[in-house]
Amino acid sequence: MDAYGAEFWIGAAVASVCGALVGVERQLRGKPAGIRTSILICLGTMTFVRLGANVAGPSGDATRVLAQVVTGVGFIGAGVMLAREGLVRGVTSAAVIWMLAAIGSLVGIGMYPTALALTVLVLVVLTGVQLLERGVHRLRSGDYAGDAEDTGPDSG
Repeated sequence: MDAYGAEFWIGAAVASVCGALVGVERQLRGKPAGIRTSILICLGTMTFVRLGANVAGPSGDATRVLAQVVTGVGFIGAGVMLAREGLVRGVTSAAVIWMLAAIGSLVGIGMYPTALALTVLVLVVLTGVQLLERGVHRLRSGDYAGDAEDTGPDSG
């Protein structure tokens, strides 16, 4: 891992962009893990994965670092979850943190297109599912009840 080499800076840039894209979505929604946190999770994971590969050398096992990242990031995610009045909050933020670590791991092993594609997929899930949830909520809350009343048996 050479800070003077282009590979280091390309990886750092890809990790930063991926983290920033997800972080902006989280920041705009007022969630606990915003832009800075998201970038740092991606960068940190990339760094640990690359460091593990460099230190392990030909006789070591770099996959052990990946296993520890999954476990360690789970603790960070658990820290953003909160139980209040019988409801658990922050589960999506915890899952996003886990995905940011996965994206950083992909960057760490040089799979930049896959990391960018996964970032887009995460954004689609976060925004698309919320739009779907809003539509379902509107249907369940009766926003369209006026249309149903006009077609009932007493409408004439």
